[in-house]
Amino acid sequence: MTSTVRPATARSPAYRYHLLRAATERHGRDPAHLEPDELARAARQADQSLRLETMVLASAEAGGVVISEGELDASVAAITTRYADPAEMAEDLARNGLDEPALRAALRRELVFDAVMRRVGARHALVTDDEIRQFHARAPERFARPERRTVSQILITINAAFAENQRAVALARSEALAAALELDPESFADLARRHSECPSALSGGQLGTVARGQLYPELDRVLFRLVEGEIAGPIESEIGLHLLRCDRVLPAASPSLAEIREQIRAFLVQRRRRAAQQAWITALKQECGAADFATTEG
Repeated sequence: MTSTVRPATARSPAYRYHLLRAATERHGRDPAHLEPDELARAARQADQSLRLETMVLASAEAGGVVISEGELDASVAAITTRYADPAEMAEDLARNGLDEPALRAALRRELVFDAVMRRVGARHALVTDDEIRQFHARAPERFARPERRTVSQILITINAAFAENQRAVALARSEALAAALELDPESFADLARRHSECPSALSGGQLGTVARGQLYPELDRVLFRLVEGEIAGPIESEIGLHLLRCDRVLPAASPSLAEIREQIRAFLVQRRRRAAQQAWITALKQECGAADFATTEG
């Protein structure tokens, strides 16, 4: 597919920053490493986001926004941490037609844009307790918590490259641990610390609390049949052999309105904030006579 995208180096530094951001967000690579069709999509997104940003920065709401040098330094520092050293960062910026002054200018624009959108979003109508009750009453199942299990494991990996982890040997090791646990179930944490090849060994094998579908299917099927304190295994997955202990069963539950009132409030506030931003952008576009384009904030 032939790209008709004008080279980024022929565009403004602000556009080049938007193109770099679009390329990394959409494809995880900078523009120089995109396929032509990927570059075309990233370029369209960069055009839209730059036009939106330019329009917002020209609005009356942006006039009173001041970005301190400290805020700007923090934004630059956040980007700097992605690189091994300043030279690598400078090389990457240069490859994308940017330098540090251009980056700072683009980040200042971005910070002003974000500040304006926060200010506009804050104009939303307040969420009342009555609205929260109505929202909860319409869809109580939305807030239901599924059954969960707190689980610990001992893992013996299978790896033909190591004698002690070849399948037959790993199985024998796992079965020996299972036999030891049958005699002394209370030794699980100690055996996990001494024998498990999972990072959870450091905490006595504790994996935490999981819902269905979070573990390998083979483990999931077994875990959710266990009662509290029961141990099962060895169970084979694609990474090795597992001994599981169900530490706690947390039954499915529907929390009361009192428990989730603030969660609902936060959700409704965020929804109204986005609606206020979108309505303002729509009005601004009409006022400016701007062509239609995406209205997502950055």
